[in-house]
Amino acid sequence: MKNEVLFLSGRTISRLFSMREAIRIIERAFHNHALGRIRMPPKVYLDLPEYDGDFRAMPAFSKPDRAAGVKWVNSHPGNAERGLPTVMAVYILNDPITAVPFAVMDGTVLTRMRTGAAGGVAARHLAQRNIRVAAFIGAGVQAMMQIEALAIVRKVTMAKVFDPSPEAVAGFRRRARRLGVKTVAVESPEEAVAGADIIVTTTPSTSPVIEAEWVSPGTHINAIGADAPGKQELDPALLGKARIIVDDPIQASHSGEVNVPLREGLLPEAAINTTLGEVVAGLKPGRRDADEITIFDSTGLAVQDVAAASFIYRKAIKEGRGRKLRLF
Repeated sequence: MKNEVLFLSGRTISRLFSMREAIRIIERAFHNHALGRIRMPPKVYLDLPEYDGDFRAMPAFSKPDRAAGVKWVNSHPGNAERGLPTVMAVYILNDPITAVPFAVMDGTVLTRMRTGAAGGVAARHLAQRNIRVAAFIGAGVQAMMQIEALAIVRKVTMAKVFDPSPEAVAGFRRRARRLGVKTVAVESPEEAVAGADIIVTTTPSTSPVIEAEWVSPGTHINAIGADAPGKQELDPALLGKARIIVDDPIQASHSGEVNVPLREGLLPEAAINTTLGEVVAGLKPGRRDADEITIFDSTGLAVQDVAAASFIYRKAIKEGRGRKLRLF
């Protein structure tokens, strides 16, 4: 029937979309973005300070996927105390020719997966090949996605994890154990970072949790948590001595790890000159030497969402998953 829309739940998406597939799809999305094949307006924020949260609208059009879409996503850090996810989302995928919706799907699982996959892509292109020890600052749901992706692209054998929540640490350790990664719970971020080959930060912090002097030469950092103005997880001095790779320069400057140091004049704009897409596409080099400290500043891109949603939709149609409903 014409104008039927496929509805896909988060549970269905979890069964359809593996992290290995997500890494492949997101890597291709970065590549296509660098080559100008995906159109992405800036992320729009609706701030709700009275509720300690915000909404974001994230539209994009992917010519290779022949799809357009928009994600309506929130960030409410206080939701953990309410028994709700900090981040929730709905994704609408459209036919770009007619504008008819292909699908309406849960965007929460999609966001978790594509963000974890982006960290995996960054580690594949920027971390040293022989890394063994990872440090995780933050042990929530996104940290679990990051360790899953990291375990696919690198042979990590040990993860040191810090989080003030014992429950979060326990959940992270269970996930890592299933991946064959040994874990050690530590008492401070400094203890986690000591001796780590790769550092992953997934906190909602608005002040640095990693100091420059803790980080050894050759370390790669996936800075995932800063995704709104005012957020930051890394010491500006660390940014000053590292090579920074962003997912998108405009978005990173507004809401990524670099947003506060740029605004306060602690980091020159010239330092923001390489995107992960350019590295993936071979337009700029990845890691340049063994001692280079590299930082991937991840804000989360609409190009990732539209690529992932398009893949999920087509796989669901092929496998007969989801529920079709008449919307209009």
